[in-house]
Amino acid sequence: MIERRFDPGGRIIGLMLRHYYLYRGSIPRIIELAYWPLMQIMLWGFITEYFQQHSSLIAKAGGLLLAGVLLWDVLFRGQLGVSVSFLEELWSRNLGQMFVSPLKPQELAAALMAVSVVRTIIGLSPAALAAWVLYEFNIASMGLSLVAFFGLLMTFSWAIGIAVCAMLLRFGLGAESLAWVSVFALAPVSAVYYPVEILPAWLEPIALALPSAHVFEGMRSVLLNGYFDWGHFFWAAGLNVVMLVIANWLFVTAFNSARDGGRLLQSGE
Repeated sequence: MIERRFDPGGRIIGLMLRHYYLYRGSIPRIIELAYWPLMQIMLWGFITEYFQQHSSLIAKAGGLLLAGVLLWDVLFRGQLGVSVSFLEELWSRNLGQMFVSPLKPQELAAALMAVSVVRTIIGLSPAALAAWVLYEFNIASMGLSLVAFFGLLMTFSWAIGIAVCAMLLRFGLGAESLAWVSVFALAPVSAVYYPVEILPAWLEPIALALPSAHVFEGMRSVLLNGYFDWGHFFWAAGLNVVMLVIANWLFVTAFNSARDGGRLLQSGE
């Protein structure tokens, strides 16, 4: 019993295995991971082809819009990987049972983040392949900058997802819609398909306070100028650290409140 208490790695792996068996036995869940990214990449691929024929800027940038779609889906899918995996525990009324064990809330958060990486890679791989086969755009051509952008967006998605989980603990399944709308609320100020300078002046500081805006500004710098902007990289990394700390504090606080109020055993469909 003492060894189990001090084995956080084993508990995290155990939670990951639970989701592995959940998805292994559910073909619709696996299809859902890849369906929307694939549909988006096909839609925006045709839009990109149109702009390539009518805009010298887009023609120069090559897959500018396609890269934006793929990287945006890293943020979207990463956040869903955390929040929907947590919702699975609420829907199955499993949350209270898990915390009868020595499991800590930080360990649950770590497992959810690990699951989100796997879900995101599975979901985006067909879309990236479709972009290469159908539109001759290989996002891997961005090299190491792609690794940096992926890591920064995944970290931001974790912060959003963990904050959504905190809201679910605090308000219950009545806040379920936050899992889908939270990231979309940030889309207009994340500068996915246009530079921050296009935004109204009063919105620019809000955009630059988001790691995602710095990532997409950095993406355009790489695709248009062949230059990796370290300034945007460090801004995004620093903001990610701050937001991840805040999200973790919200989650632990909401968990303690739910445990003390007996709400861990009352969640479910």
